[in-house]
Amino acid sequence: MKTTSTWQDRAIGAWLVIISLFQLYTASVGIYQPRIQRGIHLLFLLPAAFVLFPGFQKQDNGKIGVVNWLLAAAAVLPPLYIVWFHERLTERLEFVDEVLTIELVLGSLMILLLLEAIRRAVVPAMAFLIAGFFAYLYFAPYLPGVFYAKPLDFAEIIEMQYLITDAGIFGSITGVSATFVALFVIFGAFMEATKTGQFFTDLACRIAGKSNGGPAKIAVISSGLFGSISGVAAANVYSTGVFTIPLMKQLGYRKRFAGAVEAAASTGGMLMPPVMGAGAFVMAEITGISYVNIVIAAMMGSLLLYISMVIRVHYTAQKNDLSGVEEENLVSFKQILKDSYLLLPMILLVVLLLRGYSPFLAANAAIAVTFLISFLKKETRMTLPRIWETLKAAGRNMVMIALACAGAGMVVAIVTHTGLALGIATVITNWSGGQMLPALLLIMVTSLVMGMGLPCTPAYIIAITIGGPALLAMGADMLASHLFVYYFAVLAGVTPPVCVPAFCAASIARSKPLQTGFEAFKLAMAGFLIPYIFIYNQALLMQGNALEIITVFAGLLVAIIFFAGALSGYFFKKLNSGFRVLLFTLAGATTWCCARPDLLNSPVIRLVIAGVLAGMLIRPFRTKPLPASGFETDQ
Repeated sequence: MKTTSTWQDRAIGAWLVIISLFQLYTASVGIYQPRIQRGIHLLFLLPAAFVLFPGFQKQDNGKIGVVNWLLAAAAVLPPLYIVWFHERLTERLEFVDEVLTIELVLGSLMILLLLEAIRRAVVPAMAFLIAGFFAYLYFAPYLPGVFYAKPLDFAEIIEMQYLITDAGIFGSITGVSATFVALFVIFGAFMEATKTGQFFTDLACRIAGKSNGGPAKIAVISSGLFGSISGVAAANVYSTGVFTIPLMKQLGYRKRFAGAVEAAASTGGMLMPPVMGAGAFVMAEITGISYVNIVIAAMMGSLLLYISMVIRVHYTAQKNDLSGVEEENLVSFKQILKDSYLLLPMILLVVLLLRGYSPFLAANAAIAVTFLISFLKKETRMTLPRIWETLKAAGRNMVMIALACAGAGMVVAIVTHTGLALGIATVITNWSGGQMLPALLLIMVTSLVMGMGLPCTPAYIIAITIGGPALLAMGADMLASHLFVYYFAVLAGVTPPVCVPAFCAASIARSKPLQTGFEAFKLAMAGFLIPYIFIYNQALLMQGNALEIITVFAGLLVAIIFFAGALSGYFFKKLNSGFRVLLFTLAGATTWCCARPDLLNSPVIRLVIAGVLAGMLIRPFRTKPLPASGFETDQ
């Protein structure tokens, strides 16, 4: 990202502060008509991409340059036209009235500039993916079978991407970015300004720091807490990893494992309520299911994922006899208690959402409380310069999300307008033979491929647009289907060969990126089981009676403990290959039972699960490793 000075910095800062203030204003008094709200959102954030992000890495020298200023100026024109002429555009008949020449010019300019901005500010892979879908529009009339689509003239392409509001650049996905997501980005910036992220790290240190492998547990807990708010896994890695990764290395963890722990935990933050990155808001917009119901349904799965990571790093620490952090290096209980007021905004947010208040009101109230409690400490006090910097940071953080959502909207417009989504759904149904499990495997692969190198929200949008119709056609529940796809879109961040958070963590750990990626993949492996249970046993979505919910949670807890032991090569003692295979088998069998509600909820299976879990918990959690005596050593 470019760094500027003097008048350029002040001008760019003012530009970003204005859009943050606009988002706060509309969230407080009411949002504008869709074209105005979304148009102003991109009117500020699209030009910002050209002055904040260099065209090429070698140009990242702090100078913006004339070309970038010209691109930024050009980027103002297409959204400005949408805002200025919103009344005429609202009254015209879509795909009936003629597209004006000026609209063809500005629409073409908008598409090209947005692709370049995505290449700079998001990832090049997303820009190339969107360009590939535009290429499909040209080749579709010549393709066979389900991939065929009728030819589209140039005006029709511009109209579906630039002029309508149900899809395309100014469609409903951008609408989510311009309303809910922007407000929660501002909330995250205020939380960061009050050093809440540091408090999460201190709290995690106090909770788990002294136990075996404490630094790794600190990384898991603090990254999970901070990741839900930050919304970007790579940013989470850099925020918490600069502390946790060196500490893990210092106390004996291998470099690649230290980086992998931070990468997996930071990625999992996108699955952690109450914010879940931006995914929960987009999911609510697409499905019509309330935001509160979505985060409640996602709660148990995210808890199990993080429990699995804690158990995995604990077993690794036990296996290698790794110590925790010394008491003198931990923040005192008294200081933790004194700083616990920093949790008030998060608590208020959750309480208001659960009581049925709108996300707008809940987020506004949380921001207000964050502002007020900042005055309790001199170093966090929200003075005018600090407010300026916070709003500026919020505006900068909106850029990537806004562009990614607009880009995903372009793909959705192409896929739905050409009928490609229904065609792919037909292919998935045919290839799977109408069976649910093969279809889920195909959609999992699709979601992972789409998510490689992309932020999780656009990856989810694209993958659900392609794979969602197939799942719904086969009778899967709407919420379960969307959470299934969203999980794999997120977990693509730690799936080699392209796993950006792992590469970021590797740069801090000074380890090999691909090895760190494979290690992070193994750490997050429990997350690859949870989405399947969403489909087959909706008690995991908090749907069902209390006993059913407790049973599926306990069953999956047993499964992930077995998996953690098998992957770590440790289960109360070091294991040889035969015992590891046995644990893998037991984990698979337990997971299979959890996917069969009729079997899982039988009294016999419930007693077995309760007995096994009780047996595991009776053993002291901090048992010292026993002599290997023929068992394997660490590799």
